[in-house]
Amino acid sequence: MLKLIQNEWMKLWSRKSTWIIIILLAVILLSSAAITKWVDNSMNANNTETWQQVETAEMAYNLSMLEDSNLGDAQREYFEGEVAIAEHRLENDVAPYEYNSMQQTVIESHVMMSLVTLFTVIVAGGIVAAEFSQGTIKMLLTRPVKRWKILSSKFITTMLYALLLAIVLFIFTALSGLIFYGISDGTFLVWNGSEVVEGSFWLEGLKLAALSFVNVLMIGTFAFMLGTAFRSSSLAIGLSIFLLFTGVQAVFLLENYEIVKYYLFTHTDLTQYYTGFMPVGDITMTLSVIVLLVYFVIFMAISYLTFGKRDVTA
Repeated sequence: MLKLIQNEWMKLWSRKSTWIIIILLAVILLSSAAITKWVDNSMNANNTETWQQVETAEMAYNLSMLEDSNLGDAQREYFEGEVAIAEHRLENDVAPYEYNSMQQTVIESHVMMSLVTLFTVIVAGGIVAAEFSQGTIKMLLTRPVKRWKILSSKFITTMLYALLLAIVLFIFTALSGLIFYGISDGTFLVWNGSEVVEGSFWLEGLKLAALSFVNVLMIGTFAFMLGTAFRSSSLAIGLSIFLLFTGVQAVFLLENYEIVKYYLFTHTDLTQYYTGFMPVGDITMTLSVIVLLVYFVIFMAISYLTFGKRDVTA
């Protein structure tokens, strides 16, 4: 299996598109930081609001949200934690990081993970389909290796590349924040359920990035399934990108129906349990993990069944 993965890895890096994606990701991140800094400087030139005023306003908002009786347990815990952190800052004069700072950029790096998803879809949708379109699939399947191992090596290679993209994103997000914003003198605080304690912005950024990577895994697996089942990279990539940008919108359309709890895109963003933004309030992390596992098994089962039983005539 390791030799198969190594072979697929070498084939992947022999393509110019693989290198272009890495370079493009880095350029987008650096350019985005530069543009954001320019816009912020233009908009906040006359902003004299202190961090105490900002914290007071945010605490008032979070307190108002806690008055909503329809809040789920995860949402209520999030807003309670935010109120406790704000109170601690104001009482002890503990300033947060500046909004435009390297530390805050690291914490919010997961917001850009959609770029990794997009590029992963391109690779996942074509890694199997390309073998059919280029006519190399017959040569590949004549090797004395079981088909499931061949398909597994392609899937693992795709996810390893996705992981590499996520690492590149995290590094260049931190780098761009350091270059364009600099290091802030603030302190990062977290609510551990019973008290406010000082935390690590690096660990927070990595945690949120890891949770966001679940979306990369699921959408990438979906694209991989389509490319394998239909042998069309254009269909796999096109449909996956379409769902990437519209799937979450359907959650809001279905929020009043029970079926929304079992809809894939209700659960792909696990950061919702740590950011307070939950379109469906009465779901839990456990439910999300179970639903995602079921979808993952279905996607992979379809991939293996279609790849294992299909006759190769071209």
